[in-house]
Amino acid sequence: MTTAEEVPNYPFKQEEALRPPAELERLRGDCPISRVRLASGDEALLVTRYDDVRALLADPRFTRRLTAPDAARLSASETPSLFNRGGAMAQLMQGGGHLRWRRMMGRTFTAKRVNAMRPRVEELAHSLVGDMLAGGQPADLNAALGFPLPVFVICELLGVPADARDRFAHWSDAMLNLNRYTEDELITAGFEFHEFMAAHVQLKRAHPGDDLLSELTTVADAEDGRLSEEELIGTGIGLLVAGHETTANMIGKMMAMLLAERRHWERLVADRTLIPTAVEESLRVDPNQGIGLPRYISEDIEVAGRKIPAGSTVLNSMAAANRDAEAFTDPDEMVLDRRPNPHLTFGVGLHACLGQALARVELQSALTVLTERVPTLALAVPPESLRRKEGLIVGGLRELPVQW
Repeated sequence: MTTAEEVPNYPFKQEEALRPPAELERLRGDCPISRVRLASGDEALLVTRYDDVRALLADPRFTRRLTAPDAARLSASETPSLFNRGGAMAQLMQGGGHLRWRRMMGRTFTAKRVNAMRPRVEELAHSLVGDMLAGGQPADLNAALGFPLPVFVICELLGVPADARDRFAHWSDAMLNLNRYTEDELITAGFEFHEFMAAHVQLKRAHPGDDLLSELTTVADAEDGRLSEEELIGTGIGLLVAGHETTANMIGKMMAMLLAERRHWERLVADRTLIPTAVEESLRVDPNQGIGLPRYISEDIEVAGRKIPAGSTVLNSMAAANRDAEAFTDPDEMVLDRRPNPHLTFGVGLHACLGQALARVELQSALTVLTERVPTLALAVPPESLRRKEGLIVGGLRELPVQW
């Protein structure tokens, strides 16, 4: 148990971008449920062991009601982030409203739809990599491929015109940042994003196309009715933010980990059948997953022998859980053909990431194209000099200099 003076600030400082903070391993062994202080000054509980994180993410008593008066604020900003935004987005993530929304989404955002996008995703990746090669070396792989690919894909999925891509990228960054933007900038970004999506939903109702949002405007049944205007707007915003920033950062981190230890990249180039399992292993050993998944406790419970009172906010650290030796053999080693690989990066239970199939397609497509087009790809800087982004709810690298 820590005293008030000893409560550490969270997220923890990370000395190297490709190494997880040492505190995570220490806490997982010595204090698997520990108090931490957030950027807002509020306290929360950090959970670091695999079995505990998995159990909490699957437990319906651990809600996403982060707008509750006694819920910990993730940042000092009065403007809500993606996790604690109110209105229709909050309703989509809670209780019966969430179950209804997932049923509605399950009729349209299917694995079949996502897999049908794979050729187009690879086509976009080929185009971006081609532009990078034409531009000469060294290049920033984040700017060339990591960030544009997911936003291109999500724009096509939602039927958004290409000229909105840059604005989408800015809005998603604002909604996932803890300290980069001023209060006025956050308010402006939130207003602009909502207004854009509201107009886009109206357009899709009037002139539907062959995209997910158009289909969602027409889906209805006797039990669930039809998604309201605000629910459709919230869906578009949620899909864009979750589908862009997280995958964009993961492409860069995945490539950095594979290139930092040359044998991994060379093995993948020699045997591209390893790409699916390499993606899963990259998701598992990701050393920079951000703050973890926050949950609000709706009633008194006990976890790992510790009583947690109702009203507590818990942060589930997938970065720590995914390196738990009780769940994985050689947990700190990147094993490209690891099977099984029950990592928790996409969560579990009712709130498991709805877009995980799309994320996998994008990550696999990035590896497929890069191993084919640039087998000699290498880091242009020492791995220890890579710089992580600060202040993001999700983790990432500021840039990824490469050569070939």
